Amino acid sequence: MTMIKGILNNMSDLQKRILFTLFALVIFRVGSFVPLPGVNASAVVRLFDGEGGGIFGMFDMFSGGSLSRMSILALGIFPYISASIVIQLLSTASKTLGELRKEGAAGRMKINQYTRYLAIGLCIVQGWAVARGLMAMAPVEGMPAVVNPGLFFQISTVVALTGGTAFVMWLAEQITARGFGQGASLLIFAGIVAEVPGGIARLTQLAAVGSASPFMVFFVLAFVVGIIALIAFVEQSQRRIQILYPRQASAAGMANSQSSYLPIKINMSGVMGPVFASSIMMLPAFLARFTQAESFWVQQIMAFFTYGTWSYMALFSVLVVFFAFFQTAVVFNSEETANQLKNAGGYIPGVRPGEQTQTFLDNIVSRTTGLGATYLVLVCVLPIILNTRFGMPLVVGGTSVLIVTGVVLDTFNQIQSYIVAKQYSSVIKKANKKSRFRV
Repeated sequence: MTMIKGILNNMSDLQKRILFTLFALVIFRVGSFVPLPGVNASAVVRLFDGEGGGIFGMFDMFSGGSLSRMSILALGIFPYISASIVIQLLSTASKTLGELRKEGAAGRMKINQYTRYLAIGLCIVQGWAVARGLMAMAPVEGMPAVVNPGLFFQISTVVALTGGTAFVMWLAEQITARGFGQGASLLIFAGIVAEVPGGIARLTQLAAVGSASPFMVFFVLAFVVGIIALIAFVEQSQRRIQILYPRQASAAGMANSQSSYLPIKINMSGVMGPVFASSIMMLPAFLARFTQAESFWVQQIMAFFTYGTWSYMALFSVLVVFFAFFQTAVVFNSEETANQLKNAGGYIPGVRPGEQTQTFLDNIVSRTTGLGATYLVLVCVLPIILNTRFGMPLVVGGTSVLIVTGVVLDTFNQIQSYIVAKQYSSVIKKANKKSRFRV
Protein backbone atom coordinates (compact mmCIF):
# COMPACT_ATOMS: atom_id res chain seq x y z
CA MET A 1 0.00 0.00 0.00
CA THR A 2 2.86 2.36 0.83
CA MET A 3 4.51 1.58 -2.50
CA ILE A 4 1.30 2.41 -4.38
CA LYS A 5 1.00 5.74 -2.54
CA GLY A 6 4.62 6.50 -3.39
CA ILE A 7 4.02 5.81 -7.08
CA LEU A 8 0.90 8.00 -7.12
CA ASN A 9 2.72 10.85 -5.36
CA ASN A 10 5.45 10.81 -8.02
CA MET A 11 2.93 10.90 -10.89
CA SER A 12 1.87 14.14 -12.54
CA ASP A 13 -1.75 15.29 -12.49
CA LEU A 14 -2.06 14.38 -16.19
CA GLN A 15 -0.88 10.82 -15.55
CA LYS A 16 -3.27 10.49 -12.59
CA ARG A 17 -6.23 11.59 -14.71
CA ILE A 18 -5.38 9.17 -17.52
CA LEU A 19 -4.83 6.33 -15.04
CA PHE A 20 -8.13 7.08 -13.30
CA THR A 21 -10.00 7.04 -16.62
CA LEU A 22 -8.50 3.69 -17.61
CA PHE A 23 -9.17 2.22 -14.16
CA ALA A 24 -12.82 3.34 -14.30
CA LEU A 25 -13.27 1.75 -17.74
CA VAL A 26 -11.78 -1.51 -16.43
CA ILE A 27 -14.22 -1.47 -13.49
CA PHE A 28 -17.07 -0.93 -15.95
CA ARG A 29 -15.97 -3.89 -18.04
CA VAL A 30 -15.66 -6.14 -14.97
CA GLY A 31 -19.16 -5.16 -13.86
CA SER A 32 -20.57 -6.14 -17.26
CA PHE A 33 -19.74 -9.78 -16.44
CA VAL A 34 -21.58 -9.88 -13.08
CA PRO A 35 -24.80 -11.84 -13.82
CA LEU A 36 -28.27 -11.09 -12.57
CA PRO A 37 -29.19 -13.39 -9.65
CA GLY A 38 -31.53 -16.23 -10.51
CA VAL A 39 -31.01 -16.07 -14.30
CA ASN A 40 -29.89 -18.97 -16.49
CA ALA A 41 -27.41 -17.24 -18.82
CA SER A 42 -27.33 -20.05 -21.41
CA ALA A 43 -31.09 -19.82 -21.89
CA VAL A 44 -31.00 -16.03 -22.22
CA VAL A 45 -28.59 -16.25 -25.15
CA ARG A 46 -31.43 -17.68 -27.24
CA LEU A 47 -33.25 -14.36 -26.97
CA PHE A 48 -30.44 -12.72 -28.91
CA ASP A 49 -29.99 -15.38 -31.60
CA GLY A 50 -29.96 -13.66 -34.96
CA GLU A 51 -29.93 -10.18 -33.40
CA GLY A 52 -26.29 -9.44 -34.21
CA GLY A 53 -27.17 -6.86 -36.86
CA GLY A 54 -30.53 -5.75 -35.45
CA ILE A 55 -31.56 -3.12 -32.97
CA PHE A 56 -30.91 -5.45 -30.03
CA GLY A 57 -27.49 -6.17 -31.45
CA MET A 58 -26.85 -2.41 -31.46
CA PHE A 59 -28.09 -2.10 -27.87
CA ASP A 60 -25.92 -5.04 -26.84
CA MET A 61 -22.87 -3.52 -28.54
CA PHE A 62 -23.40 -0.16 -26.84
CA SER A 63 -23.60 -1.94 -23.47
CA GLY A 64 -20.48 -3.97 -24.17
CA GLY A 65 -22.34 -7.31 -24.29
CA SER A 66 -23.97 -6.75 -20.88
CA LEU A 67 -27.47 -7.24 -22.26
CA SER A 68 -26.82 -10.60 -23.94
CA ARG A 69 -25.01 -11.80 -20.80
CA MET A 70 -27.89 -10.35 -18.73
CA SER A 71 -25.55 -8.76 -16.22
CA ILE A 72 -26.44 -6.24 -13.54
CA LEU A 73 -25.25 -3.51 -15.98
CA ALA A 74 -27.56 -4.71 -18.77
CA LEU A 75 -29.38 -1.36 -18.99
CA GLY A 76 -26.08 0.52 -19.09
CA ILE A 77 -26.11 4.31 -19.28
CA PHE A 78 -29.16 4.51 -21.56
CA PRO A 79 -31.79 5.26 -18.87
CA TYR A 80 -29.70 8.30 -17.95
CA ILE A 81 -29.43 9.33 -21.60
CA SER A 82 -33.20 8.96 -22.06
CA ALA A 83 -33.77 11.04 -18.92
CA SER A 84 -31.36 13.70 -20.24
CA ILE A 85 -33.37 13.93 -23.45
CA VAL A 86 -36.62 14.44 -21.53
CA ILE A 87 -35.11 17.05 -19.18
CA GLN A 88 -33.52 19.00 -22.06
CA LEU A 89 -36.79 19.02 -23.98
CA LEU A 90 -38.70 20.13 -20.87
CA SER A 91 -36.15 22.89 -20.19
CA THR A 92 -37.16 24.57 -23.45
CA ALA A 93 -40.84 24.55 -22.47
CA SER A 94 -40.64 24.91 -18.68
CA LYS A 95 -39.85 28.36 -17.31
CA THR A 96 -38.53 26.90 -14.05
CA LEU A 97 -36.02 24.59 -15.74
CA GLY A 98 -35.07 27.35 -18.19
CA GLU A 99 -34.20 29.66 -15.28
CA LEU A 100 -32.17 26.91 -13.61
CA ARG A 101 -30.05 26.58 -16.77
CA LYS A 102 -29.17 30.27 -16.49
CA GLU A 103 -28.04 30.02 -12.85
CA GLY A 104 -24.64 28.58 -13.72
CA ALA A 105 -23.07 25.67 -11.82
CA ALA A 106 -25.74 25.59 -9.10
CA GLY A 107 -28.52 25.37 -11.67
CA ARG A 108 -26.75 22.63 -13.61
CA MET A 109 -26.32 20.61 -10.41
CA LYS A 110 -30.06 20.88 -9.73
CA ILE A 111 -30.93 19.82 -13.30
CA ASN A 112 -28.50 16.88 -13.03
CA GLN A 113 -30.26 15.85 -9.83
CA TYR A 114 -33.65 15.85 -11.57
CA THR A 115 -32.11 13.85 -14.42
CA ARG A 116 -30.84 11.19 -12.02
CA TYR A 117 -34.26 10.87 -10.36
CA LEU A 118 -35.96 10.44 -13.72
CA ALA A 119 -33.30 7.91 -14.79
CA ILE A 120 -33.98 5.84 -11.67
CA GLY A 121 -37.70 5.87 -12.52
CA LEU A 122 -36.97 4.65 -16.06
CA CYS A 123 -34.72 1.93 -14.62
CA ILE A 124 -37.55 0.65 -12.46
CA VAL A 125 -39.90 0.43 -15.46
CA GLN A 126 -37.31 -1.20 -17.73
CA GLY A 127 -36.15 -3.54 -14.96
CA TRP A 128 -39.72 -4.73 -14.42
CA ALA A 129 -40.10 -5.29 -18.19
CA VAL A 130 -36.88 -7.34 -18.24
CA ALA A 131 -38.03 -9.47 -15.29
CA ARG A 132 -41.42 -10.14 -16.89
CA GLY A 133 -39.79 -10.97 -20.21
CA LEU A 134 -37.34 -13.41 -18.65
CA MET A 135 -40.09 -15.24 -16.78
CA ALA A 136 -42.20 -15.47 -19.98
CA MET A 137 -39.38 -17.01 -22.02
CA ALA A 138 -39.89 -20.59 -23.18
CA PRO A 139 -37.55 -23.17 -21.61
CA VAL A 140 -34.39 -24.00 -23.58
CA GLU A 141 -33.66 -27.74 -23.60
CA GLY A 142 -35.86 -28.11 -20.53
CA MET A 143 -34.07 -25.32 -18.67
CA PRO A 144 -36.07 -22.15 -17.90
CA ALA A 145 -34.49 -18.69 -18.15
CA VAL A 146 -35.39 -18.00 -14.51
CA VAL A 147 -34.56 -20.52 -11.80
CA ASN A 148 -37.21 -19.40 -9.30
CA PRO A 149 -39.77 -17.11 -11.00
CA GLY A 150 -42.09 -15.03 -8.90
CA LEU A 151 -42.49 -11.73 -7.11
CA PHE A 152 -39.14 -12.02 -5.31
CA PHE A 153 -37.31 -12.47 -8.62
CA GLN A 154 -39.05 -9.42 -10.09
CA ILE A 155 -38.11 -7.28 -7.08
CA SER A 156 -34.50 -8.51 -7.03
CA THR A 157 -34.13 -7.93 -10.78
CA VAL A 158 -35.48 -4.38 -10.55
CA VAL A 159 -33.21 -3.61 -7.59
CA ALA A 160 -30.13 -5.14 -9.27
CA LEU A 161 -30.64 -3.40 -12.64
CA THR A 162 -31.48 -0.06 -10.97
CA GLY A 163 -28.43 -0.34 -8.74
CA GLY A 164 -26.27 -1.22 -11.74
CA THR A 165 -27.42 1.81 -13.71
CA ALA A 166 -26.99 4.05 -10.65
CA PHE A 167 -23.41 2.79 -10.36
CA VAL A 168 -22.81 3.46 -14.08
CA MET A 169 -24.18 7.01 -13.70
CA TRP A 170 -21.88 7.62 -10.73
CA LEU A 171 -18.91 6.16 -12.61
CA ALA A 172 -19.61 8.39 -15.63
CA GLU A 173 -19.71 11.48 -13.41
CA GLN A 174 -16.43 10.49 -11.76
CA ILE A 175 -14.75 10.09 -15.16
CA THR A 176 -15.99 13.52 -16.24
CA ALA A 177 -14.80 15.16 -13.00
CA ARG A 178 -11.52 13.33 -12.33
CA GLY A 179 -10.50 11.92 -15.70
CA PHE A 180 -10.58 12.97 -19.32
CA GLY A 181 -13.51 13.09 -21.71
CA GLN A 182 -17.25 12.93 -21.24
CA GLY A 183 -18.03 10.03 -18.91
CA ALA A 184 -21.20 8.70 -20.56
CA SER A 185 -19.66 8.78 -24.04
CA LEU A 186 -16.52 7.04 -22.81
CA LEU A 187 -18.53 4.19 -21.26
CA ILE A 188 -20.41 3.66 -24.53
CA PHE A 189 -17.05 3.86 -26.31
CA ALA A 190 -15.64 1.14 -24.03
CA GLY A 191 -18.61 -1.13 -24.73
CA ILE A 192 -18.31 -0.73 -28.50
CA VAL A 193 -14.54 -1.29 -28.54
CA ALA A 194 -14.94 -4.42 -26.40
CA GLU A 195 -17.31 -5.92 -28.99
CA VAL A 196 -15.19 -5.09 -32.06
CA PRO A 197 -12.91 -8.20 -31.77
CA GLY A 198 -16.02 -10.42 -31.83
CA GLY A 199 -17.23 -8.67 -34.98
CA ILE A 200 -13.86 -9.15 -36.65
CA ALA A 201 -13.91 -12.82 -35.67
CA ARG A 202 -17.37 -13.27 -37.24
CA LEU A 203 -16.21 -11.56 -40.44
CA THR A 204 -13.14 -13.82 -40.55
CA GLN A 205 -15.32 -16.88 -40.02
CA LEU A 206 -17.62 -15.86 -42.88
CA ALA A 207 -14.61 -15.47 -45.13
CA ALA A 208 -13.21 -18.86 -44.04
CA VAL A 209 -16.42 -20.76 -44.88
CA GLY A 210 -16.91 -18.88 -48.16
CA SER A 211 -19.99 -16.90 -47.12
CA ALA A 212 -18.07 -13.67 -47.73
CA SER A 213 -15.73 -13.31 -50.71
CA PRO A 214 -12.25 -11.74 -50.34
CA PHE A 215 -13.51 -8.75 -52.33
CA MET A 216 -16.40 -8.31 -49.88
CA VAL A 217 -14.02 -8.44 -46.90
CA PHE A 218 -11.73 -5.89 -48.56
CA PHE A 219 -14.71 -3.65 -49.37
CA VAL A 220 -15.95 -3.82 -45.76
CA LEU A 221 -12.54 -2.86 -44.38
CA ALA A 222 -12.13 -0.07 -46.95
CA PHE A 223 -15.62 1.23 -46.15
CA VAL A 224 -14.90 1.34 -42.41
CA VAL A 225 -11.58 3.13 -43.00
CA GLY A 226 -13.32 5.60 -45.34
CA ILE A 227 -16.05 6.31 -42.76
CA ILE A 228 -13.40 6.90 -40.08
CA ALA A 229 -11.53 9.31 -42.38
CA LEU A 230 -14.76 11.18 -43.19
CA ILE A 231 -15.66 11.48 -39.51
CA ALA A 232 -12.17 12.70 -38.56
CA PHE A 233 -12.27 15.30 -41.35
CA VAL A 234 -15.75 16.67 -40.60
CA GLU A 235 -15.34 16.65 -36.81
CA GLN A 236 -12.27 18.89 -37.17
CA SER A 237 -13.89 21.16 -39.78
CA GLN A 238 -15.03 24.60 -38.75
CA ARG A 239 -16.26 27.89 -40.17
CA ARG A 240 -14.10 30.74 -38.89
CA ILE A 241 -15.75 34.13 -38.41
CA GLN A 242 -13.36 37.07 -38.23
CA ILE A 243 -13.67 39.24 -35.11
CA LEU A 244 -12.05 42.69 -34.87
CA TYR A 245 -11.19 44.44 -31.61
CA PRO A 246 -10.29 48.16 -31.72
CA ARG A 247 -6.99 49.16 -30.15
CA GLN A 248 -6.06 52.49 -28.62
CA ALA A 249 -4.13 54.98 -30.68
CA SER A 250 -0.38 54.36 -30.79
CA ALA A 251 2.39 56.90 -30.24
CA ALA A 252 2.48 57.57 -33.98
CA GLY A 253 -1.20 58.51 -33.92
CA MET A 254 -2.35 55.34 -35.71
CA ALA A 255 -5.36 53.34 -34.44
CA ASN A 256 -5.00 49.68 -35.39
CA SER A 257 -7.44 46.80 -34.94
CA GLN A 258 -6.65 43.45 -33.37
CA SER A 259 -8.07 40.45 -35.23
CA SER A 260 -9.18 37.03 -33.99
CA TYR A 261 -11.57 34.29 -35.09
CA LEU A 262 -14.75 32.74 -33.72
CA PRO A 263 -14.70 29.02 -34.72
CA ILE A 264 -18.07 27.44 -35.61
CA LYS A 265 -17.80 23.66 -35.90
CA ILE A 266 -19.64 21.91 -38.72
CA ASN A 267 -20.93 19.29 -36.28
CA MET A 268 -21.30 21.27 -33.08
CA SER A 269 -23.64 18.68 -31.55
CA GLY A 270 -20.93 16.01 -31.55
CA VAL A 271 -21.98 12.39 -31.06
CA MET A 272 -24.90 13.15 -28.72
CA GLY A 273 -27.41 13.56 -31.58
CA PRO A 274 -27.05 9.97 -32.87
CA VAL A 275 -26.79 8.67 -29.29
CA PHE A 276 -30.06 10.38 -28.32
CA ALA A 277 -31.75 9.15 -31.52
CA SER A 278 -30.53 5.57 -30.96
CA SER A 279 -31.75 5.66 -27.36
CA ILE A 280 -35.26 6.66 -28.43
CA MET A 281 -35.36 4.05 -31.22
CA MET A 282 -34.30 1.29 -28.82
CA LEU A 283 -36.73 2.01 -25.99
CA PRO A 284 -40.07 0.93 -27.58
CA ALA A 285 -38.59 -2.23 -29.11
CA PHE A 286 -36.83 -3.01 -25.83
CA LEU A 287 -40.03 -2.79 -23.76
CA ALA A 288 -42.15 -4.64 -26.32
CA ARG A 289 -39.62 -7.46 -26.70
CA PHE A 290 -39.13 -8.12 -23.01
CA THR A 291 -42.78 -7.79 -22.00
CA GLN A 292 -43.65 -10.38 -24.70
CA ALA A 293 -46.83 -8.45 -25.54
CA GLU A 294 -48.88 -9.97 -28.38
CA SER A 295 -51.58 -7.35 -28.95
CA PHE A 296 -52.14 -6.01 -32.46
CA TRP A 297 -50.98 -2.49 -31.68
CA VAL A 298 -47.80 -3.68 -29.98
CA GLN A 299 -46.97 -5.84 -32.98
CA GLN A 300 -47.54 -2.85 -35.28
CA ILE A 301 -45.21 -0.74 -33.18
CA MET A 302 -42.61 -3.50 -33.25
CA ALA A 303 -42.90 -3.71 -37.05
CA PHE A 304 -42.47 0.07 -37.33
CA PHE A 305 -39.33 -0.01 -35.16
CA THR A 306 -37.85 -3.10 -36.84
CA TYR A 307 -34.20 -2.49 -37.62
CA GLY A 308 -33.52 -1.98 -41.33
CA THR A 309 -37.06 -1.15 -42.44
CA TRP A 310 -37.64 2.09 -44.33
CA SER A 311 -39.87 3.36 -41.49
CA TYR A 312 -37.06 2.75 -39.00
CA MET A 313 -34.46 4.53 -41.13
CA ALA A 314 -36.80 7.45 -41.91
CA LEU A 315 -37.66 8.06 -38.25
CA PHE A 316 -34.04 7.55 -37.20
CA SER A 317 -32.91 10.14 -39.77
CA VAL A 318 -35.53 12.64 -38.57
CA LEU A 319 -34.42 12.15 -34.95
CA VAL A 320 -30.74 12.56 -35.86
CA VAL A 321 -31.47 15.84 -37.67
CA PHE A 322 -33.72 17.09 -34.86
CA PHE A 323 -31.20 16.36 -32.11
CA ALA A 324 -28.36 17.82 -34.17
CA PHE A 325 -30.17 21.18 -34.27
CA PHE A 326 -31.48 20.84 -30.72
CA GLN A 327 -28.10 20.00 -29.19
CA THR A 328 -26.46 22.81 -31.16
CA ALA A 329 -29.03 25.25 -29.72
CA VAL A 330 -28.15 23.98 -26.23
CA VAL A 331 -24.39 24.27 -26.77
CA PHE A 332 -24.29 27.57 -28.70
CA ASN A 333 -26.28 30.64 -27.63
CA SER A 334 -26.07 33.27 -30.36
CA GLU A 335 -27.64 36.00 -28.20
CA GLU A 336 -25.15 35.43 -25.38
CA THR A 337 -22.22 35.31 -27.82
CA ALA A 338 -23.32 38.54 -29.52
CA ASN A 339 -23.62 40.30 -26.15
CA GLN A 340 -20.19 39.09 -25.06
CA LEU A 341 -18.63 40.40 -28.27
CA LYS A 342 -20.41 43.74 -27.83
CA ASN A 343 -19.29 44.10 -24.20
CA ALA A 344 -15.71 43.24 -25.16
CA GLY A 345 -15.74 45.83 -27.95
CA GLY A 346 -15.48 43.20 -30.67
CA TYR A 347 -17.42 43.18 -33.90
CA ILE A 348 -17.77 41.23 -37.15
CA PRO A 349 -16.66 43.25 -40.21
CA GLY A 350 -19.72 44.58 -42.04
CA VAL A 351 -22.14 43.59 -39.25
CA ARG A 352 -23.49 45.90 -36.55
CA PRO A 353 -22.93 44.76 -32.94
CA GLY A 354 -25.96 43.51 -31.03
CA GLU A 355 -29.08 42.21 -32.76
CA GLN A 356 -27.58 42.12 -36.26
CA THR A 357 -24.62 40.11 -34.98
CA GLN A 358 -27.04 37.66 -33.33
CA THR A 359 -28.97 37.25 -36.60
CA PHE A 360 -25.74 36.82 -38.55
CA LEU A 361 -24.51 34.12 -36.15
CA ASP A 362 -27.90 32.34 -36.25
CA ASN A 363 -27.74 32.16 -40.05
CA ILE A 364 -24.17 30.84 -40.03
CA VAL A 365 -24.90 28.23 -37.36
CA SER A 366 -28.08 27.10 -39.13
CA ARG A 367 -26.17 26.48 -42.37
CA THR A 368 -23.27 24.68 -40.68
CA THR A 369 -25.65 22.57 -38.59
CA GLY A 370 -27.57 21.65 -41.75
CA LEU A 371 -24.34 20.35 -43.27
CA GLY A 372 -23.47 18.58 -40.03
CA ALA A 373 -26.90 16.94 -39.79
CA THR A 374 -26.64 15.70 -43.40
CA TYR A 375 -23.23 14.22 -42.61
CA LEU A 376 -24.60 12.49 -39.48
CA VAL A 377 -27.50 10.94 -41.40
CA LEU A 378 -25.12 9.72 -44.09
CA VAL A 379 -22.72 8.15 -41.58
CA CYS A 380 -25.47 6.55 -39.46
CA VAL A 381 -27.98 5.40 -42.10
CA LEU A 382 -25.79 4.36 -45.05
CA PRO A 383 -24.24 1.37 -43.17
CA ILE A 384 -27.76 0.22 -42.19
CA ILE A 385 -28.80 0.24 -45.86
CA LEU A 386 -25.66 -1.63 -46.93
CA ASN A 387 -26.12 -4.21 -44.16
CA THR A 388 -29.86 -4.88 -44.45
CA ARG A 389 -30.48 -4.27 -48.17
CA PHE A 390 -27.23 -5.50 -49.72
CA GLY A 391 -26.10 -8.03 -47.13
CA MET A 392 -22.75 -6.40 -46.37
CA PRO A 393 -21.34 -8.02 -43.19
CA LEU A 394 -20.20 -4.85 -41.46
CA VAL A 395 -18.10 -5.32 -38.33
CA VAL A 396 -19.61 -2.24 -36.64
CA GLY A 397 -22.39 0.15 -37.57
CA GLY A 398 -22.01 3.75 -38.61
CA THR A 399 -23.31 5.08 -35.28
CA SER A 400 -20.74 2.97 -33.44
CA VAL A 401 -17.89 4.19 -35.65
CA LEU A 402 -19.07 7.77 -35.17
CA ILE A 403 -19.13 7.40 -31.39
CA VAL A 404 -15.70 5.75 -31.21
CA THR A 405 -14.02 8.24 -33.54
CA GLY A 406 -15.76 11.25 -31.99
CA VAL A 407 -14.89 10.21 -28.43
CA VAL A 408 -11.23 9.57 -29.34
CA LEU A 409 -10.92 12.99 -31.03
CA ASP A 410 -12.70 14.78 -28.18
CA THR A 411 -10.57 13.07 -25.52
CA PHE A 412 -7.32 13.86 -27.33
CA ASN A 413 -8.40 17.49 -27.74
CA GLN A 414 -9.14 17.71 -24.02
CA ILE A 415 -5.75 16.24 -23.14
CA GLN A 416 -4.03 18.65 -25.52
CA SER A 417 -5.91 21.62 -24.07
CA TYR A 418 -5.03 20.48 -20.56
CA ILE A 419 -1.32 20.26 -21.44
CA VAL A 420 -1.35 23.72 -23.05
CA ALA A 421 -3.15 25.21 -20.02
CA LYS A 422 -0.60 23.65 -17.64
CA GLN A 423 2.32 24.95 -19.71
CA TYR A 424 0.79 28.42 -19.82
CA SER A 425 0.23 28.33 -16.05
CA SER A 426 3.87 27.35 -15.42
CA VAL A 427 5.11 30.18 -17.66
CA ILE A 428 2.97 32.71 -15.73
CA LYS A 429 4.31 31.41 -12.41
CA LYS A 430 7.92 31.74 -13.59
CA ALA A 431 7.27 35.28 -14.84
CA ASN A 432 5.76 36.25 -11.48
CA LYS A 433 8.76 34.83 -9.61
CA LYS A 434 11.20 36.80 -11.79
CA SER A 435 9.25 40.03 -11.29
CA ARG A 436 9.28 39.56 -7.51
CA PHE A 437 13.00 38.84 -7.58
CA ARG A 438 13.73 42.06 -9.49
CA VAL A 439 11.72 44.13 -7.05
